[in-house]
Amino acid sequence: MVRKKVGVSLTVAWLLVAVPTTLGQAPPRWVGSWAASQQLVEGNIALSDGDLTLRQVVHVSIGGDRIRVHVSNRFGATPLQLSSVHVAKAISPASPAIVVASDQSLTFSGNKDVTIPAGADYVSDPVAFSLAALSDLAVTIRIARWPSQATGHSGSRATSFAAQGDLLSAADMPGATKIEHWYFISGIDADSQGAAIVVLGDSITDGHGATTGKNERWTDFLARRLQTAPSTRSIGVLNQGIGGNRLLLDGIGPNALARFDRDVLLQSGIRYLIVLEGINDIGMLTRDGDVPAAEHEALVHRILGVYEQMVARAHTHGIEVIGATILPFIGSSYYHPGAANEADRQAVNRWIRTPGHFDAVIDFDQVTRDHEHPDRLLPAFDFGDHLHPSPEGYSAMAASVPLSLFAAGSASTAASRSIAITFDDLPEHGPIPPDETRIQVVAKILAALRDAHVPEAYGFINGQHLDQEPKDALVLQAWREAGYPLGNHTWSHMDLNQTALENFEADIMRNEPILSAWMRDQDWHWLRFPFLSQGDTPAKLAGVRAFLAGHDYKVAAVTLSFADYRWNEPYVRCRAKGDNRAIGVLEKSYLAAAEQSISYSADLSKRLYGREIPFVLLMHIGAFDAEMLPRLLKLYQAGGFRFVTLREAENDEFYRLDTDLRERPGTDTLEGAMAQRHLPLPARGAPAVELDALCR
Repeated sequence: MVRKKVGVSLTVAWLLVAVPTTLGQAPPRWVGSWAASQQLVEGNIALSDGDLTLRQVVHVSIGGDRIRVHVSNRFGATPLQLSSVHVAKAISPASPAIVVASDQSLTFSGNKDVTIPAGADYVSDPVAFSLAALSDLAVTIRIARWPSQATGHSGSRATSFAAQGDLLSAADMPGATKIEHWYFISGIDADSQGAAIVVLGDSITDGHGATTGKNERWTDFLARRLQTAPSTRSIGVLNQGIGGNRLLLDGIGPNALARFDRDVLLQSGIRYLIVLEGINDIGMLTRDGDVPAAEHEALVHRILGVYEQMVARAHTHGIEVIGATILPFIGSSYYHPGAANEADRQAVNRWIRTPGHFDAVIDFDQVTRDHEHPDRLLPAFDFGDHLHPSPEGYSAMAASVPLSLFAAGSASTAASRSIAITFDDLPEHGPIPPDETRIQVVAKILAALRDAHVPEAYGFINGQHLDQEPKDALVLQAWREAGYPLGNHTWSHMDLNQTALENFEADIMRNEPILSAWMRDQDWHWLRFPFLSQGDTPAKLAGVRAFLAGHDYKVAAVTLSFADYRWNEPYVRCRAKGDNRAIGVLEKSYLAAAEQSISYSADLSKRLYGREIPFVLLMHIGAFDAEMLPRLLKLYQAGGFRFVTLREAENDEFYRLDTDLRERPGTDTLEGAMAQRHLPLPARGAPAVELDALCR
């Protein structure tokens, strides 16, 4: 008995020492970073008869320190034998070259080889790997024998590379055969504390119309947007789109309901589902000829029934379901849709928009349609077949998705509307009453900003005025002592449209010593174009963007303005005359114009993107602005706005071309975006009073 007790005590003591080294490690929380819906891929690779190395590049959404890879033989008729699988950082999505130092061999239950039964999926063992968000990952597979039926994804919009022999860790694969499909890889998981969005869709989600290797699917643009906001950087995006897919019948790949469990419910870390399916069901009904009205009615009823099934099944697993409206497709040369098909689409979209059916709605129909011909895609967003969006259309779709839907799993953000406040023409703008000084004016403005808890107000300076009036440096001193930053408005308020490019660049550079002196080690590389002029020719615009990019600048765009400076001069006149009645008129018209500008900008934003972007407000340091700013800020707060920094506002996808000047030229105003899409501007009312006539 004594020996038995001693033996048990020794065993227990060993467990107490040994087990915590395993149990003390937090188990990985796996979240999907990339996925591709699996289907039977027709045809074989030309080199498939012998020993084959297949290298495939995928673009992930979120990152992590550990990853695992999903491989699939879902449509195979026989077991799939993989000799080995490696992962490495890809040099480029268009090349098989890898960073050799990053190459890692995966294991499956501790072995390098794996045999996957017919119809089955396999998940690799976890491996330590520094996976960066929005990076390209190369997955290299060595296959001893190509199966008779290959599982994969046909519409990869990416290039894979195949060559004979063992090239698992090769730095490059010169002479490799190029294939625009993915084979056998179905998912990449990252160790993350976030969550995943699954997007279930057809070719519009799969990215038909996107440029191969450019990652221009709307889900790619969404993944990039999610990375711009701290509250959504841990949210992965899993594209489960299949070209030609339908809700009700099999086509290219199983119908959406048949693949729902594998492609949605079994994905790692899923918390949200976006459903964008149905256009192929509507189009196929009459592709070969007209059908009776009863069949249209039955089709709509069955589509809505599938949506209800998806919502019910997802809710069982705690997944929020977001319905996306079906895009216009009149004019499609593939479906030749008519009035009856359009009526079906409208009926489905009405149901999607009706509260209580989905947990939330993304109105892609509203974003992509031509408002003059709402049954058709906007020409600027049309890939050319009147069915699929162009890359610009995919970008607009992603830009319309409210990130508040995914804000780290919270029900909503603190406020859905936001404004960054900026001031131009420091240290002065316009006349001031004789009994005031510019430092008194700026003191009032700074006090109003402080009292409203505005976190930042960028002031854009013109150095020439300081050269002429050195005493006004007190304005900049007060601004910096209040903790607010300064940016570049050029030395002389130079209009790029009225001067040569080299003169404009020199004017920017001349302002930099002042900025460097006042900002010291803080970033001052924001430029506000005077007169909001970005060049009267494409060459000039491209030239100034290249110059700014080379000097690490970002553009401070303007998306909210009511020409506040126009009230300052009449205010000074009315003050001088003691005309309080006229000043009351000015006050009323000032706030009315501000309120009208909110409605106008919000209307443009919703027409363009189906949502409100974070706005960047343009203001000036003026005597009347100083009097009215407390009431103006309360007006914004009453409208549900919160005040944010310029950087926070311009993290939004709308401003991407302003913050990354290496991108192709674009526009930094909502009006410019409307013009690019050939959309008419709504009427914008003038001030209710003739400001120039007051107190003359």
